[in-house]
Amino acid sequence: MYLKRFSVTDFRSWPSAELELEPGVTVLVGSNGAGKTNLVEGIGYLASLGSHRVSSDAPLIRRGAEQALLRGEVHHQGRMLGVELEINSGRPNRARVNRSPVSRPRDVLGILRSVLFAPEDLALVRGDPSERRKFLDELLVARYPRFAGVRADYDKVLRQRSALLKSAKPALRSGSRGRRPASGSGDEDLPDDLATLEIWDGHLARTGAALLAGRRELVVALAPYAREAFAEIAPSSDPIGLDYRSSLGTTGVAELPTTAGELEERLLTRLAEVRRQEIERGVCLVGPHRDELDLALGDGPAKGYASHGESWAFALALRLASYRLLQADDVEPVLVLDDVFAELDATRRRALAKLVAGAEQVLVTAAVGEDVPPELDGVRYAVGEGRARREGTPEITPEITEEAG
Repeated sequence: MYLKRFSVTDFRSWPSAELELEPGVTVLVGSNGAGKTNLVEGIGYLASLGSHRVSSDAPLIRRGAEQALLRGEVHHQGRMLGVELEINSGRPNRARVNRSPVSRPRDVLGILRSVLFAPEDLALVRGDPSERRKFLDELLVARYPRFAGVRADYDKVLRQRSALLKSAKPALRSGSRGRRPASGSGDEDLPDDLATLEIWDGHLARTGAALLAGRRELVVALAPYAREAFAEIAPSSDPIGLDYRSSLGTTGVAELPTTAGELEERLLTRLAEVRRQEIERGVCLVGPHRDELDLALGDGPAKGYASHGESWAFALALRLASYRLLQADDVEPVLVLDDVFAELDATRRRALAKLVAGAEQVLVTAAVGEDVPPELDGVRYAVGEGRARREGTPEITPEITEEAG
């Protein structure tokens, strides 16, 4: 798989820009603030419908514009597909494939697949559990696009159930309405207006079980690739490990049931056990949104114990493992390395470059061209002064305005 052409209109700092690409390595070189990261951010959005830098779409639209457009031509297994995403302000986003509208933007997922390495990846090791859950879910969707719908369904149920829990404590205190048994929780009866909580329990268990089953399988498949990649990047460090800690009370992935049906039953049981605590605190205490991807370095946790270099190597190993896992699924994702070489010492630069040099397509950004190892020498674009110009061509794009990235 490779991206043959990519263009943006009113995306981030760019009024417009277009890149003509080909298999192999393409390097975008420009000073900080020139807009090179904005371009690869757009490529990542085209693949995943999300940004590695912000959680909402609003900052992606150039200031003063009403919408941003992303277009790409993707070559995969002898076919060429055109993908277009329209990011709108105040209206739903829209998507087209080969110029034909699709019913939902997520219907384009899977056409372009990418794995992006970026400075923000350090949060995978040092950040909150939500960063690691996001990493798992994005990779899960990259492997199986249908999980985008599973995630959306679970998030919707979680919002509805959380809102009900917030209103449950006042209702329990007032006791102004009839009361009903608390569904086997062993607690005192609950007000009638909480009857719908059991319904949302069922929805949460069903959608949560589907997501949890996907994550479980993913962690089992990903772990050996991550261990191998870390050993290649940091051969002198202790080995790493990946495991999954669930709000079901399990301490590792091996303790989790293997089927969605069994997981649904366990979730329902656990929800009944913590019913009183959830109502008192007004939050949902059980489900994939409370889980953690445990990262170990040697015999201890990586977070707080790994050095800066080891944390970087761990984050790179997770991304490289993602790439190799997708390869094993017979998908050759586009590799994007966004300004990562400036963060690495010479040894790790060379190690990473050798590991990714054989990919079908690699896109690299760098503030200084000399930071890019010779193993990744390829086509170069000079990014600056509002232009993205391929070396050796007179390409001109409109001037860049507003903030840059």
